[in-house]
Amino acid sequence: MTTTLGIALMGTGRMAHVYGPKINAHPGLSLEVIYNPRMTSAQKAAAQYGGRAMDDLDAVLSDPAVDAVVIATPTDTHVDYIERAARAGKPIYCEKPLDQTLERVGRAMDALEAHPVPFMLGFNRRFDPDNRALREAVARGEIGRLNMLMSSSREPAPPPIEYVKASGGYFVDATIHDIDLLCWIAGERPVEVQAFGSCQFDPDIGALDDFDMTMTTLKMPSGLLCHINNSRSCAYGFDQRLEAFGDTGMVQTVNHRDDTLVRWDATRTEAREPLKHFFLERYDQSFYNALDEFHSALTEGRAPSATAADGRAALAIALACARSAREGRSIAPDY
Repeated sequence: MTTTLGIALMGTGRMAHVYGPKINAHPGLSLEVIYNPRMTSAQKAAAQYGGRAMDDLDAVLSDPAVDAVVIATPTDTHVDYIERAARAGKPIYCEKPLDQTLERVGRAMDALEAHPVPFMLGFNRRFDPDNRALREAVARGEIGRLNMLMSSSREPAPPPIEYVKASGGYFVDATIHDIDLLCWIAGERPVEVQAFGSCQFDPDIGALDDFDMTMTTLKMPSGLLCHINNSRSCAYGFDQRLEAFGDTGMVQTVNHRDDTLVRWDATRTEAREPLKHFFLERYDQSFYNALDEFHSALTEGRAPSATAADGRAALAIALACARSAREGRSIAPDY
């Protein structure tokens, strides 16, 4: 029999609207509360997904029906909610990143050490079936010794400039996903990074001294080299590919399409429709799988994967990449 856990969903923004349906779809999770300090927002979300709308955080965290919290609020609120939930003894699932600064991440980790509740960070791309299959193939030795890892992650169009202003910079906002994914596949973290950034698509992003196109190299202790290329614009859609190259072979993930039929005729060969998905569609299953891992860890009495320490390391690497791009030299991450 599946153990059911009562969930308080913190927040009512874009990511909360991702997690609300996934909580409802999971047989072991029950959406008990939707919290927002603005009651009207909480009520609107509760009308869509169920649960009780609440605007009193103390009442949410003392509610006996709430077994765990899912934090899907803006990044700059994560640490405060982690501290409050940890003090209340509630297990925590938190959308990435923990924060945009190592200092505030340290605050969250101190709270989790003082009040040791189960904690999982939402690096959802670890839970994408294709990415997990690639990692497992590498672990089984299908390509021999791993020599290189490469990630291409390109978005359809630049985000609104107000989003960019609060994003923490392209490396912290976007490259951090690739960083965590490649470190997870490799089983090690870089001793050195070299990154370059450019602004090719949106001059408003450049005016903020940020980038809309980056290339990053991570040098691992084993000698493994990882390459990440990111772009905030891609004419053919949301381009998401991984490649693992070893001394006896290679494995790759490919893009998802609505239309998988390969067509050949007098005017085209293998032509397909452009990629239509953005991250909410492409990684839809991964969000459910991440919550399933959270549920399994809690009900099995083990620590969830994707830890706070993983989040701190990924942020340290992303900040080192940003510094490398600004200073034009390789940087050792500050772990």
